[in-house]
Amino acid sequence: MARLVHLSDLHFGAHDQELVEAVELQADELKPDLVVISGDFTQRARTEQFREACHFLESLRENGHEVLGVPGNHDVPLYDVLRRFLSPLARYRRFIDETLCPFIELPGVAVLGINTARSLTFKDGRINKDQVQFIRETFARTPSESVRILVTHHPLLALEVGGEVGRAIGRQEMALDAVEESGVDMLLAGHNHHASSHDASDLVTRAGGVLVVQAGTATSTRVREQEQSFNTIDIGDGSATITVHAWNGSAFRPTAPRRYRMHDGRWILQKSEEAAH
Repeated sequence: MARLVHLSDLHFGAHDQELVEAVELQADELKPDLVVISGDFTQRARTEQFREACHFLESLRENGHEVLGVPGNHDVPLYDVLRRFLSPLARYRRFIDETLCPFIELPGVAVLGINTARSLTFKDGRINKDQVQFIRETFARTPSESVRILVTHHPLLALEVGGEVGRAIGRQEMALDAVEESGVDMLLAGHNHHASSHDASDLVTRAGGVLVVQAGTATSTRVREQEQSFNTIDIGDGSATITVHAWNGSAFRPTAPRRYRMHDGRWILQKSEEAAH
């Protein structure tokens, strides 16, 4: 059994320090094998905001937690035009991670992060041909029985939030081909500040049976119809349990878990869990 804590949209610079400390406490109590952060470490990609995010990561690592993260669109400077186009992720590389496409293997689980933030778009994300090839090559080296997880900031699929359907990632068809051909089992993302989990084929017919897991914002004061939250993902024996830990004003508390079981290449939500939702 492997346990992941899935955080997203920290937005240091528009964060609540009480929430930051609560996340650190929960990470220690939950004892994850890996902490995944799916982008937007900062609010405006300023140096002091990256320093705060770096301090948060250092605290996690000093407490023994392995961390994998990817950039988000807020980690690209918005108003510093020269830096935005000449060195958009220089500060991210300096304070967060030199690697923009990190890869970590755990027993029975392989996790790959891909950078979808781009200078030419203020909000939307894209994937390119080199990244698609990297996804194929990386997962081809992993054991066939491993659960393969792809982490991006922007969702690969269009998702409904608050009655509005967001944009799918740029070059979605190419991305979905790579997901299917590489045997990816799970997609982790953020961006929407809205926690959810879905069978991808319920969203796009050709997407196959990959499980789409979205994290809400963990520490930002900017919320969208949901309180701040983060996910735990427990994986093992052909099953995956997704638990949203929601902020209740004083602490993060787990909500009812959603349990999925792999059957014929698809993640099936267990009927008892489906009835509960």
